[in-house]
Amino acid sequence: MSSLPATADQFPVRVLGGPTTLFEYGGLRFLTDPTFDGPGDYPGAGPTLTKTAPAAADPAALGPIDVVLLSHDEHADNLDESGRALLADVPLTLTTPSGGLRLRGTARGLADWEAVELNRPDGGTVTVTGVPAVHGPGAREKVEPITGQVVGFVLTGEGLPTVYVSGDNASLDAVRQVAERFGPVDTAVLFAGAPRLPVLFDGGLVVLDSAQAAQATEILGARRVVPAHHDSWAHFTEGRKELEAAFTAAGLADRLDPDWIQRG
Repeated sequence: MSSLPATADQFPVRVLGGPTTLFEYGGLRFLTDPTFDGPGDYPGAGPTLTKTAPAAADPAALGPIDVVLLSHDEHADNLDESGRALLADVPLTLTTPSGGLRLRGTARGLADWEAVELNRPDGGTVTVTGVPAVHGPGAREKVEPITGQVVGFVLTGEGLPTVYVSGDNASLDAVRQVAERFGPVDTAVLFAGAPRLPVLFDGGLVVLDSAQAAQATEILGARRVVPAHHDSWAHFTEGRKELEAAFTAAGLADRLDPDWIQRG
């Protein structure tokens, strides 16, 4: 597979379905929340989740991955069996502190604001910082016992744009904390889709809806937004159409990644 072309600010981000994206940054290839299993029902510790569409690429066709950014390992719509198999061939997986203990191997957990430096192939480093995320409505201490720990990521490096990967986050307060430390952000990969499950939080949002994704864009001062986590699963209640409408209504349509728009 040929390498992904990149410029300093507008490096391409391939959205492969659900929360799975691929991008090259600082000469390193990053993959978020790998999900490559086929459509079907996926029972787990929580409610059964139904996948409705296959991934846009086979993991064998992706080429080498340097780092997996895994927002959490406990739900099939963020890490499935194919994704777990892929981790064995990846030098480093960054995830939650509890996920690092469960996955072991090359997995490393990041607490809030904990950073790791990665060597770039041509010299210098990329810094990946774990940032807060809350996988449901309300206070983190009330949400985590139900849906588990989640982590987001901020990527920085000398001469590189600032990148925020939200993970499965439903909290605009968490976004504000990220903006206070790292804003304005050059590229935000925002997990959206307004997922709801009737048995959790009385059907409340467990990740941002489209209007909140637009609000997060304003809070972050994000120059470019690549929406992910808005298709391929039955519990996602909003998709591309709602995202485009929300960003248009907020006067932020020009922030949506042109490649993401064209793929629609």
